[in-house]
Amino acid sequence: MPQAVRFDGYGGIDVLRVADVPRPVPGAGQVLVEVRAAGINPGEAAIREGVFAERWPATFPSGQGSDLAGVVVELGEDVDGVAVGNEVIGFVHTRSSHAEFVVVNAGDLTPKPAGLPWEVAGALFVAGTTAYAAVRAVSPRPGETVVVSGAAGGVGSITAQLAKLAGATVIGLAGADNHAWLTEHGVVPVAYGEGVEERIKEATGGRVDAFVDTFGAGYVELALHLGVHTDRIDTVIDFAAAEKYGVKQEGSMDAAEAGVLAELAALLDKGLLEIPIANRYPLAEVREAYRELERRHTRGKIVLLP
Repeated sequence: MPQAVRFDGYGGIDVLRVADVPRPVPGAGQVLVEVRAAGINPGEAAIREGVFAERWPATFPSGQGSDLAGVVVELGEDVDGVAVGNEVIGFVHTRSSHAEFVVVNAGDLTPKPAGLPWEVAGALFVAGTTAYAAVRAVSPRPGETVVVSGAAGGVGSITAQLAKLAGATVIGLAGADNHAWLTEHGVVPVAYGEGVEERIKEATGGRVDAFVDTFGAGYVELALHLGVHTDRIDTVIDFAAAEKYGVKQEGSMDAAEAGVLAELAALLDKGLLEIPIANRYPLAEVREAYRELERRHTRGKIVLLP
């Protein structure tokens, strides 16, 4: 039988299991995709732990996963523009992509460029659309300076590159191990931790026009201390600070469209954007994958390969 990740109650990584499940059947307007790669994301860990039980409750037994790339193997009724055998990138809102097979709405798929590696395509949706929405929210313009926290992480690394493509000078907050990678991608690296505000001022001459927070832990307050206006600050993780200070909190759901995936895939295919892959795990090692993710020190994305 096909396999899929499941958990039966809120908790740590130990609640995750890989279960035999019936092969899904696509309904009208849907297709069945054999998953080749599926990214994992911090939001999934938070949901599984019950952090967002009020905002996004789980129904048990629960699956997980939104990101996916794979091959179409079956069509439901009334599907146009997609054929069996197509290599696709897509997403689901049904917490079900961490599996060997997943049902996807046909309108939530875009063709995978032939040269794009499976693991990169499968890591694109959540991190890519989150970064896309966050950069759009702060509207960087040529000549402006944008600070990105967690700039070497799954979302932050894409955010920094997209802001750079918009013509801005980008300050990337990251540990020393990631400074060379940021520099190679045209981002000015600045070490996080004690004294970070002074280091940012030194790197920018005291002018910061916009700030994207992908990490939490006080970066919204830091942006305000740097004099950034609330409508040029976006956090994709610190919802409490966003409510308290009135800053933006635009993320993946604000750009969850196949058209956005197609734009990002085209940038990847042209070599204008990179998604660094930190590690790859088989589906059976999903607990190890999340153990690494939850340390919050990886560069780029961690991917399951069913």
